[in-house]
Amino acid sequence: MNENKIKDLLRKMTLNEKIGQVTQLATPFFKGASDQGQITGPMKDINIPENMIQLAGSVLGASGAKETKLIQKQYLQDNRLGIPLLIMSDIIHGYKTIFPVPLAIGSSWDLQLAEKSATIAAKEAAVSGVHVTFAPMVDLVRDPRWGRVVESTGEDPYLNSVFAKAQVRGFQGTDLKHDHERVASCVKHFAGYGAAEGGRDYNTVNMSERDLRESYLLAFKAALEAGSELVMTAFNTVDGIPASGNKWLMRDLLREEWKFDGVVISDWGAVKELIPHGVAEDEAEAAAKALSAGVDIEMMTDCYANHLQSLIESNQIDTSLLDEAVMRILELKDKLGLFDHPFRGADEKREAEIVMCPEHRQVARELATKSCVLLQNKGGILPLHPTRKVGLIGPFANNNDILGPWSWLGAKDDAVTLYEGIMKKVPASKLVVANGCGIDTSCEIELAKAIDVAKQSDVIVLALGESSDMSGEAGSRANIQLPHVQLQLVEVLVELGKPTVAVLFNGRPLDLHGVVDKVDAVLEAWYPGTEGGSAIADILFGEVNPSGKITMSFPYSVGQIPVYYNNYNTGRPKGAINAQERYVSQYLDCPNEALFPFGYGLSYTSFDYSNFILSSDTITPDKPLTIKVKITNTGDVAGEEVVQLYVRDLVGEVVRSLKELKGFKKIYLQPGEEKEVTFMLTEEQLRYYHADLSFYSDEGKFEVYVGPNSRDVMALSFELRKTKGE
Repeated sequence: MNENKIKDLLRKMTLNEKIGQVTQLATPFFKGASDQGQITGPMKDINIPENMIQLAGSVLGASGAKETKLIQKQYLQDNRLGIPLLIMSDIIHGYKTIFPVPLAIGSSWDLQLAEKSATIAAKEAAVSGVHVTFAPMVDLVRDPRWGRVVESTGEDPYLNSVFAKAQVRGFQGTDLKHDHERVASCVKHFAGYGAAEGGRDYNTVNMSERDLRESYLLAFKAALEAGSELVMTAFNTVDGIPASGNKWLMRDLLREEWKFDGVVISDWGAVKELIPHGVAEDEAEAAAKALSAGVDIEMMTDCYANHLQSLIESNQIDTSLLDEAVMRILELKDKLGLFDHPFRGADEKREAEIVMCPEHRQVARELATKSCVLLQNKGGILPLHPTRKVGLIGPFANNNDILGPWSWLGAKDDAVTLYEGIMKKVPASKLVVANGCGIDTSCEIELAKAIDVAKQSDVIVLALGESSDMSGEAGSRANIQLPHVQLQLVEVLVELGKPTVAVLFNGRPLDLHGVVDKVDAVLEAWYPGTEGGSAIADILFGEVNPSGKITMSFPYSVGQIPVYYNNYNTGRPKGAINAQERYVSQYLDCPNEALFPFGYGLSYTSFDYSNFILSSDTITPDKPLTIKVKITNTGDVAGEEVVQLYVRDLVGEVVRSLKELKGFKKIYLQPGEEKEVTFMLTEEQLRYYHADLSFYSDEGKFEVYVGPNSRDVMALSFELRKTKGE
């Protein structure tokens, strides 16, 4: 369908038919739905007239080829103009085959596998009848108290941007109209949601426009450059105005400056929430503000459905605002090929063949191994030898709650537990198991059993962590240590003097005191997904060498938060004046730095960095800088290393970060093998937002760093020179 045909269709639509197109409802509202669908927000106070339900242009949370086809068929029977329904869902880190959570995927630093996981998720979703996924979430996050850190790839703008592009490519491919094994991507949450005050979900965000542009918007722009078809608004305020009613954010920035011409959709209930925010007196004003600001689809509130007609008929808002929103929605439906193929991709036979197929599970297992991060390994206790008797203890010893939040259709029963994974590595006589405690409940009988199991064992593997509902949306926590009963379990068992390994299942960086200071080794497994137990066992027994690196700093104490690597210096930086000086920027009772810094992760081998050289001591707009470093595997086993490149602008018009990630390369080395890694740094990569928000670089001195993480780096200097007028 060409643009003229879409415009002709728009002209034929009644006002109510147009209002229907900008209204999205959850599955239970639709004919043909056999279950409650996906409910991701409050269902109360939805007062949608029956005629508007029949006209609603998109459905949230439907799934399964049989059901989606039935919903679409019955919808089209009632639709005068034959406009098909858009079916949208939260396919965040897998449809049925569940991959590690996004924070874990970020820790893999593996863009190809990240893209492949999104491709598989799209394939399973599309064959089940889904057209749009609400992913990726690209919010930059510096506060691990916020539960939705689990959906982010971390604290760095550059890294989030490259992962955003990879995931959009994976979901969408290159031809949505003809490739019916892909889905349209909706990037979220626009914008600044990851900076909610106090790490409390849905809370206020307050920052300068310069900080917003420099840190929080880059990944959104990258996703749109990769072709993301939709943008979802955030729940929070931006400069005092809620995102879903923020005209500057959506009209001026997104539409005019960035030239985005796709669909903007609110988050669940966000339009009506303009009222409690205090910027709309009632539903009518909320509808007017949201549509005027640029929200094309209202998700799961009734402001548009009940008030747009009267607002337009009374000339309070111009009908052209509604027409442009509907036009974008129709164009999206056309891009997906729905006018020609309303049952696009949905196929029960193919669904049975490919959803959760062995090939998909194998990719999930590989990505889970790449996502695990070895944080500590005193005395080289890992990897374990299969002849040693393992005492597997803890609330996650045989727990299948390892899929994590937003694993919508992922079945816990399909997940491989840690016990099941280890059982494949050792004889049954070499593995004994006990819970010791619940996730946040104690049991004297279980504790006694755990002590007995530990005494029988040569090595203790403690499986600890958060239940999946302790993170994710509405999963904010003020105390980000492990629950007290688990810390007590650790304390009791380490007194036995046995070598002890902690495996952590969680959705955020934790305060690990009571663990790292007690045990010998710590493996951060996150929520590893369907094949989690197998992947972790692969690492514990040395079949896979861990290569993950954290993409969000682990705090020494919750009192430091936010703590992140790319922070600014102060006028009184600690250590710059005198090590014993009191009047510097510091805590009296803990370090300034993170416990584990951004980019950190250990291996079963060791890597030596040497021969760090620059092609020149100057860089110009037409002469990039070539940076080389030699990496040698000095250990006894093959392994992967993530070589990281950072830059610091020593003097700027505004304060610059102490380090900024500018590139990384993941290399594989056999024992004794060495490789020269080369980076290219351009003048464009040195640009930043100045006081007047203009974007350019400054002449002057810079430092460049390479290393295995943001802390342990080698440094060299160079100078940027620009000819006059540049």
